[in-house]
Amino acid sequence: MSGIGVIATLRVQPGKEAEFEGVFAELAPAVRANEPGNSFYKLFRTAETGVYKVLECYDDEAAVAAHRASDHFRTLGAKLDPCLAGAPEIESLPGV
Repeated sequence: MSGIGVIATLRVQPGKEAEFEGVFAELAPAVRANEPGNSFYKLFRTAETGVYKVLECYDDEAAVAAHRASDHFRTLGAKLDPCLAGAPEIESLPGV
């Protein structure tokens, strides 16, 4: 297998979009700088108001686990939680 793709769908509470985007603007560079097993991590807006997708690419399951356990993910993720309208939907895709 050549990597793992992750698509995270995040639904944000109305009026919290700017706050959410601001925290994510801190998180994305921290992931890129501190996670050698991550090769892509970027936030995208969908056509539906308040719905975002995070596209992520990792070398292997160990890199995914390292991402979830990282201090920056846990700290900044806690700042994202009050903005969310529910639990993230996570889709994991094996690379080809």
